[in-house]
Amino acid sequence: MRILKPISILFLVLLLVLAACSGDDSDGAFDAINASTETTAAASGEDMGDSGDGAAEAPEESSDRDALGAGGVDGTVLQTNTLGRDIIFTANLTVAVTDVATAGAEATRIIQELGGYLFGQETRGAPEPYSVLTFKVLPGDFQEALARLGSVGEIRTQNVTADDVTERVVDLESRIDTAEASVERLKGFLEQATDIETIAELENQLLQRETDLETMRGQLRTLRDRVDLATIYLTLTEALSNPDIRVEVSGFPGHDDGVSCPADSWIQVEENEPATVCFEIFNQGDTPLAGITLQDTVLGVELADLIVVWGEPNGVLEPGQSMVLAHEITVERNLRTQTRVSAEPVDQEGNRVEGREVASTTAMSIEAVDPGGLPGFQDALDASGEVFLFIVGILVLAAGLLPVLLVVGLLAALWLWIARRRAGSTESEPQDEGSDKSDEGDDD
Repeated sequence: MRILKPISILFLVLLLVLAACSGDDSDGAFDAINASTETTAAASGEDMGDSGDGAAEAPEESSDRDALGAGGVDGTVLQTNTLGRDIIFTANLTVAVTDVATAGAEATRIIQELGGYLFGQETRGAPEPYSVLTFKVLPGDFQEALARLGSVGEIRTQNVTADDVTERVVDLESRIDTAEASVERLKGFLEQATDIETIAELENQLLQRETDLETMRGQLRTLRDRVDLATIYLTLTEALSNPDIRVEVSGFPGHDDGVSCPADSWIQVEENEPATVCFEIFNQGDTPLAGITLQDTVLGVELADLIVVWGEPNGVLEPGQSMVLAHEITVERNLRTQTRVSAEPVDQEGNRVEGREVASTTAMSIEAVDPGGLPGFQDALDASGEVFLFIVGILVLAAGLLPVLLVVGLLAALWLWIARRRAGSTESEPQDEGSDKSDEGDDD
């Protein structure tokens, strides 16, 4: 028992020591985890104020999207901190604006505020004004520049690329070092050369290698310039610069006030049966359209003659909207419509855009089908009328040919008469000669 008591005490001491060590390690682990969590939270909560909940993040995303312009195109997030890599950043941005000149001046001012500059410009005036501006900015300001330029108007397209040219730069630097060493060696050989042929050969090789060296140095300078400054190509177009209108014509047998419109682009209808022609007008441009007109020379109708299925023909047709109209006819023969629509572009206030008009023309076929069956009284009457017209035509033709036939007959009779006269005179000549001879014999 005396031996067990010290052993028990020693065992308890060892357990207490192990527990204390384990507690220290656990506290250290938890401290490390807490420190890492606090660091991450501090990094993600930068510029967000004291509150770090999800409700505080939503307005920040909304403001970023508003800064991109009315087009709602989210900016591409690029890591411009390249960590020693050679990256060429390039962006192509198309923005629709109300005034190209004013927007161009605003875009240039934005880039200048960021320390960049205008590298090139191409501008065209009315009737479809646009401007292409080339900007150079530091890679660190690349994202900010895109966001600010997007706020100038409505973003239509945005294309951002990052080209890693580190390997090309390293390769060029290595080749340049090798070429420089080769040039120095050739210069040393040239200084030691004595005969003319060797000197001429070394000079030719030296010239070639120096040319190659300068070419590689130029390529390296170009790459470094593109790495040092990101390039943004900004295309400014007028928001009201692409008006367009389209009309589609279709039809169906019968009348129902155009409820079945639009229908088929080609139909067959029995003769003298009803049919409906549908006209669907689209505004497929980016400009509101007013003063819409429609005319079909085959059907002999205009916009005022048509049934309005939906839409407002006398109102403004906004981009992406359409209207449907109908016209009821009776099919008497084969038809191929010739429909033309036109409209005048207007701005958001409804004012006409001067010097612009859009139009579209299309056609549709309607085949009149013979209903078949036994002919009726009307069919017999139509057939007899056609026979009568055929006989009258023959008589008219004969009457026109009668004078010609008379002249030909007279000429033929005259020719026969002349021929007979000649034949009679020829027969009488031998008889006259024989009588003369007999008279001479009698005289003897």
